[in-house]
Amino acid sequence: MALGPFTFRALGFSFQDIGRDLDTSWAEIEVVDRFNALQWTGPKSDDLTIAGVLFPEEFGGLSQLEGVRKAAIAGIPLMLVTLEGSIKGLHVIQAISEDRSEHTRKALPRRNAYRLQLTRYTGPVSAAINLF
Repeated sequence: MALGPFTFRALGFSFQDIGRDLDTSWAEIEVVDRFNALQWTGPKSDDLTIAGVLFPEEFGGLSQLEGVRKAAIAGIPLMLVTLEGSIKGLHVIQAISEDRSEHTRKALPRRNAYRLQLTRYTGPVSAAINLF
């Protein structure tokens, strides 16, 4: 799988879990003498969570995670594509969390658990053209 130019691999910048949350909206309409009616108003958001663990000392991966962090700070929508070439559309990075542990003498983590929170991007495509 790839998020923009950042490719997830078996070793290095890899992932273990993918979660998905689809939020659709239903408006509640008050009516007399019965339960309130519901009217579907459309999809609200489509969120993905990608979680993994890096072992940078043995397999690398921190530079790719740093690149993802820079893309998040720049507000760049990135194309998400699966290994078999299925295009999942543009996504923005809402949050990156890390849990760095087992540090070396130089304060570099030997283990870095991370979580990326992505949301499908449906804005103007022109914002995604200036990727890098």
